[in-house]
Amino acid sequence: VQLQASGGGLVQTGGSLRLSCATTGRTWSSRAMGWFRQAPGREREFVAALKWSGGNTYYADSVKGRFTISRDNAKSTLYLQMNSLKPEDTAVYYCTSAMHAIVSSFSTPGAYEYWGQGTLVTVSS
Repeated sequence: VQLQASGGGLVQTGGSLRLSCATTGRTWSSRAMGWFRQAPGREREFVAALKWSGGNTYYADSVKGRFTISRDNAKSTLYLQMNSLKPEDTAVYYCTSAMHAIVSSFSTPGAYEYWGQGTLVTVSS
């Protein structure tokens, strides 16, 4: 399983970005896929997850209403649409895949087996 994140960049406060995560391998047999982020000096934190069966989505409170996680099965790609960006959203964003996780663990980094290389999002004030 390989994950390749892209789409990061520099954006002003209030702007939008869409992150993409191209996937290869057995990713589509995952239990869930998600996005985490890590700001300098801080721990990696949960952003959003998508349960493969049923397509249910889950979000951190800090991004709820602003970010949307989605997938395109035909393109084997996971997306994160980020709107109304704030300076505190600045971080390296990672896409990830969990083969066996249960819903209650979707927000835990340790539940995910595969990680992409990360893409940097910088929101200027």
